[in-house]
Amino acid sequence: MDDLRKFARYFRPYKTSLVVGVVCILASVVIGLIGPTIVRQAVDELGQGEVTWWKLSRSALAYLGISAVSGVFLFLQRRILIGMSRHVEYDLRQDFYAHLQRQPLSFFHANRTGDLMARATNDLSAVRQLAGPMIMYTLQTIFVVVFVLPLMLRVSVRLTLLLLVTMPLVSLIVKYFGQQVHARFEKIQDFFAQITARAQENFSGVRVVRAYAQEDAEVAAFNGLNRQYAERSLSLVRVEAVMRPLLQFVIGTGYVIIIWYGGRLAERGEITTGQVVEFIMYLTRLIWPLIALGYVINLYQRGTASLKRMNSVLAVEPAIRDEPRAREQAPIRGRIEFRDLTFAYNEHSEPVLKDINLTIEAGQ
Repeated sequence: MDDLRKFARYFRPYKTSLVVGVVCILASVVIGLIGPTIVRQAVDELGQGEVTWWKLSRSALAYLGISAVSGVFLFLQRRILIGMSRHVEYDLRQDFYAHLQRQPLSFFHANRTGDLMARATNDLSAVRQLAGPMIMYTLQTIFVVVFVLPLMLRVSVRLTLLLLVTMPLVSLIVKYFGQQVHARFEKIQDFFAQITARAQENFSGVRVVRAYAQEDAEVAAFNGLNRQYAERSLSLVRVEAVMRPLLQFVIGTGYVIIIWYGGRLAERGEITTGQVVEFIMYLTRLIWPLIALGYVINLYQRGTASLKRMNSVLAVEPAIRDEPRAREQAPIRGRIEFRDLTFAYNEHSEPVLKDINLTIEAGQ
């Protein structure tokens, strides 16, 4: 949670965009839920023999109009929130790069360049998903559930309670597989950093590799790393491949139960055929958020894992820092002299300079 609190400050410059995006999500959901009522009225009129061409045309045009307005707000929410996530990504990338620039040379000896590159690219992309799509889909799910459930209860309490029998299974599936995704994705990101570091070292030291004729050995070593990375990625794919169909199966089972029992209620005259259709349409609106819930969990697990990796770098304080009240040094004139200079990158490494005496006269 501490990582998320630190990340939240990147949303402050875009509070207006965030609020407008949330309003667009709310408008899209609420307006879209008017459609099932229109269909219910049309179906009931059809069943009672009161339908006319004018009534059908009016209902069809009303439904198209509602869908169009809801679609406009759907477009706006994506444009605003996804655009906001791109700005957050830009700001975070700038801060990450600036932070690296302030680090001393010893930091880059302790951290492989390839690993830092992986955090600045792959991990940052996962964090952007946390800032945009995850927020959007989470709010969509919340709003749909909050507004659809009362409408379902209004149509039929028994049908709604019957539907809720399968919902706890969805939560359990999401919780279990979400934990599996998080653990696997964190390992994959760490291993990706190793591959990137190995590639960077080979590219930068290609002359040495070729001078000692180590091309085949390096290719074999990289193939080994690449194979392990593919195996770890496939383990994540297998988890996701099980989770999504299982979610759809559980939700689909609820769908079948509602159609069967709703038909029985309509047959007994306890609800109208139009209400059965209306309830099924509400269920259809509810299905996507429930399926998206698994996607949201994946985004959250991946994003938080990547955010943790980035924050571990951002939390490193530069070893060399100016004092808060430091003043600008005036230009130095005169000669520079080193006497018995010994220098090492850190206290645990061998000195790279030892007992150096050097004099540089002014102007040299």
